[in-house]
Amino acid sequence: MQRYSNFILITLLFTLIYLPGHAQLDRLDTEFMLEDLRKLSHDAAEGRRTGTKGAEAARRFIIKQLEDMRAKSLQDDYRHPFTFTTSRGDTIQGENIVAYIKGEEQTAFVITAHYDHLGVRNGEVYNGADDNASGVAALLALVEYFKSNKPRHTLVFAALDGEEMGLQGAKAFVNDMSIPQELLKLNINMDMISMNDKNELYVAGTSHYPNLKPIIEKVDVLPLQLKFGHDTPDLGNDDWTNASDHGPFHQKGIPFLYFGVEDHANYHKPTDDFENVNQDFYIKAAHAILDCILALDASLN
Repeated sequence: MQRYSNFILITLLFTLIYLPGHAQLDRLDTEFMLEDLRKLSHDAAEGRRTGTKGAEAARRFIIKQLEDMRAKSLQDDYRHPFTFTTSRGDTIQGENIVAYIKGEEQTAFVITAHYDHLGVRNGEVYNGADDNASGVAALLALVEYFKSNKPRHTLVFAALDGEEMGLQGAKAFVNDMSIPQELLKLNINMDMISMNDKNELYVAGTSHYPNLKPIIEKVDVLPLQLKFGHDTPDLGNDDWTNASDHGPFHQKGIPFLYFGVEDHANYHKPTDDFENVNQDFYIKAAHAILDCILALDASLN
């Protein structure tokens, strides 16, 4: 079921000529994915800092989209609240937003993207378009796709809070007793997938979980370059093993794949705005991640 009444028009506008050796880029509602990204990274959300009104505005937007798509919820309103204490001794409440699509099997993949960002600093709004409205908008597009294309594994979709404050939402998720942790087979994390001028998207995690690499290597994502790496300790600060929300999953023994780009000039800057998103790259990246999920869903037992 599509969220939008003009689906036929959008399909006509976005249907691309399929060329051998190139990914088919018309399977996600990319116009609405871009619009979701724009709205999540608008000044009105005030940078979505955890514990603020801007974060609550983002939550309500995400929940409304999930409701419109009739995604299932473990809680009545998709909300999974948690609290944590900062290094300064402040207690802050965050909220993860969790939905799922039941597959043919009970075992589940967890698809994650954090919706929080840095908020307002010195009067400037840090909108976090790439970091990480891009991941959340792609997550919503994936929910819509899999609502119409039933997966083999159950897919849990989690928009996580508190990443910028120490991966707090992911830590809460892997300790959330309302989520059957024993059924979680794989975490697929998206964090910063829309700004890259080299046509490069990285997937980290295969050094830790080498059985996943042959599956991903067979996925044709041309004209995008899907690169492996950033997941070995010899890289120091360039080791992304614990750099985002996949870290707590890895620490719990749950395999992960992390999709993201390398740092860019807008990273953690007030210039991380929708206007600077590389829309062509973002559409290719989202479809590449979709193809990887499909391959993993078909291949993993």
